[in-house]
Amino acid sequence: MKIKGNTIRINVLFIIAIVLLFCVIIWKITYVATNNVVEGVNIRELADSRIITTKTIYSTRGTIYDNQGEAVAENVNSYTLIAILSSQRTTNPDNPKHVVDYMKTAEALSKVFLDADPNSPMTYDYILKRLNSKGAYQVEFGAGGKNISETMKNKIEKLDLPGIEFTKTFKRYYQNGDFASYLIGYAVKKTDEEGNEYLVGELGIEGYCDRYLKGKDGYLTYEKDAQGYQLADRPSYGVDAEDGYDIYLTLDKQVQMFVDNAVDEFTNYEPEWTSITIANANTGAIIASSTYPSFDPNKLDIENYLNPMTSYTYEPGSTMKIFSFMSAMEEDKYKGDDLYQTGSVQVDEYKISDWNKHGWGKITYDVGFTYSSNVAAVNLAQKLGRNTLKDYYKKLGFGTQTGIELANESSGTIDFQYESELASASYGQGMTVTPIQMIQALTSITNDGVVLKPYIIDKIVNPNTGEVEYQSKRTEVKKVFSSKTTTKIVELMDATVNSDDPVATGKRYASSNVRLIGKTGTANYTDPKTGEYVKGDRYVVRSFAGIFPKDNPEYIIYVATKDFNGGAKEMGGIIKKLVESVAKYKNLEERVSDKDSTKIVTIKNFQSKPILTTVADLNKIGINPVVLGNGSNVIKQYPSKNTTTSLNSKVFLLTNGDTFTFPEVKGYSSKDIIQLCNLLGLKYTLNGYGYVESTSIPTGTQVTKGDTISINLKNINPESLADVEVKQDDKKEN
Repeated sequence: MKIKGNTIRINVLFIIAIVLLFCVIIWKITYVATNNVVEGVNIRELADSRIITTKTIYSTRGTIYDNQGEAVAENVNSYTLIAILSSQRTTNPDNPKHVVDYMKTAEALSKVFLDADPNSPMTYDYILKRLNSKGAYQVEFGAGGKNISETMKNKIEKLDLPGIEFTKTFKRYYQNGDFASYLIGYAVKKTDEEGNEYLVGELGIEGYCDRYLKGKDGYLTYEKDAQGYQLADRPSYGVDAEDGYDIYLTLDKQVQMFVDNAVDEFTNYEPEWTSITIANANTGAIIASSTYPSFDPNKLDIENYLNPMTSYTYEPGSTMKIFSFMSAMEEDKYKGDDLYQTGSVQVDEYKISDWNKHGWGKITYDVGFTYSSNVAAVNLAQKLGRNTLKDYYKKLGFGTQTGIELANESSGTIDFQYESELASASYGQGMTVTPIQMIQALTSITNDGVVLKPYIIDKIVNPNTGEVEYQSKRTEVKKVFSSKTTTKIVELMDATVNSDDPVATGKRYASSNVRLIGKTGTANYTDPKTGEYVKGDRYVVRSFAGIFPKDNPEYIIYVATKDFNGGAKEMGGIIKKLVESVAKYKNLEERVSDKDSTKIVTIKNFQSKPILTTVADLNKIGINPVVLGNGSNVIKQYPSKNTTTSLNSKVFLLTNGDTFTFPEVKGYSSKDIIQLCNLLGLKYTLNGYGYVESTSIPTGTQVTKGDTISINLKNINPESLADVEVKQDDKKEN
C-alpha cells in the first residue's frame, strides 16, 4: 500500500507539472501574439525590416560650361565588363547566356583591349584566370575592365561572346584635359553602403559649387524578396531625383588656350611655380587663368591642392609701387616734376637702395616710377605715414579675401608697424599678396578709381526648368581713387613700357600691335626654415601687372613666377606674344601690317562642305589646314566657326572618311596635340612639358577611334635663349 501511495503522488505531481508547463506556453503565445516581442525583439518590425527597403536615387551632376556654352566638365556613360560563369543563367542550350568557351573568350577579349592599349592589364592569361574562378556565378576584371568607353563596349559586343555583359555606370569627363584645371577642379566617384555610386566635387568650381552641381537626391521605398530584388506585385513609393544645376563660367576657351601656351613656355625656364591670369577690365570677370604645376582632372595627377591664383602668398615687389604712388597722388603728396636724390635712403638702421645701388643722380618722381626707384617709393610712403598707406592697401583689398567663387583663398598680410616696414611695403616687400588680389586692385585703374570684385561664374541654370537661378554682375567694392589719380598712373605705366628711355623697366613688354601699359616687379622671398631672405639672382618672384589697350582698356593681365631661370627678355617676350595673341583674337590690334604672317583671320563654318573647296578657300587666305581622314566632306573643324585666329595657328578639318592617318606633329604645342587627339578620338598620355618631340604612333600610321598614344613633350633649352645684353635689364625691378 505504501508503494502504491507514492506512485499516486508522483503521478499527481507529474500532471500538475504538465498543466503548469501548458499554461506557461499558452501565456507565452498570447504575449507574443499581443505584443510581437520575443526576448526583447519586436518580431513584426524585424520581419518588416527584412522585406521593406529604401534606396537612394542619386541625381545627375550638372555640367560646367565655358562662356561660349561648350562643356568643360560633364558626366559620360562608362561600363564595367562582367562575365556570367554559372550555367544556371542559360535556359536554352542553343542560346547560351553564360561563358561556354573560356579560352576563346579570353583570346577575343584580350585582343580588343591590347589593340587599344598595349599596356592594358587585360591580357589573355589574366582574363583566363578570372574566367576559371571556381564556384562564382559571375566575375569582374578589376581596374582593366572598368571605365570602358562606349566605343570599346561596341567593339566587344560585336564579338558576340556568350556570357559577356556590361553594367552601366558613369564618370566625370573633362574634354580638354589640363585646361584651367585649378579653376574647374574635379569630382571623384564614391560609393554608399548600398553600392550606389555618386560624385563629389573636391577642388575648384567642382568643389566650391558642389551643392549646386550635385542636385537633389530622391529615394524609392519598396518590398524585396530574399535575394534583394523588388517584388513586382507590391506597391512602392518615393521621390524622383532632381538633376544638378549647370554652371556657366566666364572663361573664354581661346584666351585660356593662349594663356596655357604661355605657361608652357614658362616651364622651359624651370620655375618653381607660375601663375598667369587675364580678367575683363570693365567687369572683373576672369577670362583665363593658368598655373604651373597643373594637372589633368581625368587622371588626377595632382601634386598640390592649392590654386596659386588664390592660395599662394608672396611678397609682390615693385608692382606694388603702382598703388603706393596712387595713394600719394590721392592724398596730394605727389608732385611728379619734383626732383629727389636717387641711390639710397636711410630708414632707422637700414639703408634702402635703388636697384642699381648708385642711382641716377637727381630725377623727377615721374621718372622714378618708370625706373622703378625704391627711394622714390620710400619718400612718398614717409609723406603718407604708416596708417594712411595701410588704409589704402586695405581699401584695395589687400589683407582680406576677395570672395571669388573658389575655396581656400588666402588673405595675405599687410601688418607693417615700424618705419622700416612702412618703407619696405612701399615697394612690395615685407607684406604678402595673392595674384587674385592684384587683379582686384588693378580694376581700380580701369574703372575710374572703383575697385571691382573678381568672379568666375557667369550664371547658374536649372536644367529641370531652364530658369537662370543666378546671374553674375559687375560688383563695385569701393571707390578708392579719383579720375585725376587713375589718369596719372596710366600715363606713368605707359611710359614704363612704351617710352624711348632705355632705363624704363618695362620696355621688353612693348608691342607694336597693341598699346600695353604696365609695371614690372622682382621680389625676394624668405626661407621658411631660417626666416631670412634667400640669396641669388634666380631665387626671386618676378611679376608683371599690365592693362591693354591703353586708351580703351579691355583686359587686365597679371603674371607671377617664382625662381624663373630666365631674364627680362625671355619673360617679356612670352607675355608680349600672349598679349598680341589675345589682341588678334579680340580684334584689338592697332598697328598690324597686312603682310604680317601673324595677321588675324576669321574661320568660317566649313562643316558639311567639300574638303577640296574648303582647303582651297583656306589656302587663299594663307592657311594650310591639317586634313584628317580620306573623306570627301568636313564633319568637324577646329577652331570652330566664326573664331578669330592668326595665320600661324593650327586649323584641323575632320572628314567623313573611313581611314585616318596620323599626321606629322613634331613641334606641336601641348594644346594643339590635345585638340588633334580629341578630333581623332585618341586616348592620350602627355609626358613632360613644352612641345611635341615624339609620339608612340609614327607619322602616316592608320589610327582608329579609341587608340592610345603616348606623347613626349620637350622643353626648349633656356641656355639657347639667353641673351647677354639683357642682364642689365634683369636688375631693374626691385
